[in-house]
Amino acid sequence: MEFVQDSATSKTLMKTRNSNRMQTVSRTAVAFCLLVSAATHGAESLSLTQPQPHQVLQRIGVAPGQGHADVQIVGALPAEAQQATWEYRIVVLTGQPEQPAKKAAVSEWSNVKPSFAGETFQAVARIPAGGWYRLECRCRVDDNVLATGAVEPIGVGEVFLVAGQSYATNCNDEKLTVADPRQRVVAFDSLKQSWAVANDPQPVFDGSNGGSIWPPLGDALAKEFEVPVGFANVAIGGSSSAQWLPEGNMLPRLINAGKTLGTFRGVLWQQGESDVLAKNSTTGYVANINRIRDTAATAWGVSPPWLLAKSTLHPTVYNDPEGEGRIRAGIDELTKQTAFLVGPDTDTLTGENRGDINSRRHFTGIGQRRAAEMWLTSIRQELLTANDEGGLRVP
Repeated sequence: MEFVQDSATSKTLMKTRNSNRMQTVSRTAVAFCLLVSAATHGAESLSLTQPQPHQVLQRIGVAPGQGHADVQIVGALPAEAQQATWEYRIVVLTGQPEQPAKKAAVSEWSNVKPSFAGETFQAVARIPAGGWYRLECRCRVDDNVLATGAVEPIGVGEVFLVAGQSYATNCNDEKLTVADPRQRVVAFDSLKQSWAVANDPQPVFDGSNGGSIWPPLGDALAKEFEVPVGFANVAIGGSSSAQWLPEGNMLPRLINAGKTLGTFRGVLWQQGESDVLAKNSTTGYVANINRIRDTAATAWGVSPPWLLAKSTLHPTVYNDPEGEGRIRAGIDELTKQTAFLVGPDTDTLTGENRGDINSRRHFTGIGQRRAAEMWLTSIRQELLTANDEGGLRVP
């Protein structure tokens, strides 16, 4: 998609011309404004339902700042618009919190071919990696614009589905906030079906209200890979692998979240403490996780990789090295399979990284940040490798 410079550039050029040239440019600009006003006067408001504000769409490609996504646009169909010409463009948003002022970039209008169903339309727009953007859409007949609408901000970057138990929810000491200057780290709320900046507590089903590890991980990913980052977290504190099996109510939530995302980089699975307490065997854990993953992949029709963290330690609740070893061994067995990748070993975070007997939480603020660094290392090594120039890495 080609971008053109905004009016600020034209103003700079006009200042460098002589007065006659300035008058010519001014007359041209006035004529253009009148033409646009005439063309859009009386246009309907085009209501867009997808994508949503603050949504991040998964890009194809892995290089920093590179790639694209084919984004589905859905909205209400204006009257007499079936035979119209449909177009979209994107505007790079400026003026984000703490973001240095810079010139805006506006893409040229690109044609799309929508499909219609009842009173709705849908179309697919190719959008480059990056953001925040404003997505604008319009339909017109010749120079007469029938309807125009927009949604902002949206981004194209990295999207992860998070599942597991309390390590993955808000069961840590410090409530963290997104530090990225452009606030490009967001979370999907499965209950509200909406997106927002991913400040703690994360929107999860278990009602936990402490801190998490996801804001600093998102900050690090956004900085390193130069794209927005989105998380959809369906983890449930205290849940065992058996409770995530298809006959329960947790796996359907994970499946539904994955369907809503459409495409995402991978599943970040952080779970194991409850299987230690349940005295689950290595074989039993492997069987459960395989069944969970296979059921989800069948429902999605795709097989995104699962990164498995080793998070079996809960020193303020139990002391069971043997039980922890069984689950850790199960994770080792699973990561020998192509469907699973090696996640962080957060059991190695001890001492000052751990919540004390009073809080009974997993990590202190220091531990949360270090766990995020460990996740960054795993994601970088396993999913976003520098020599992988292809699309999504799907086994």
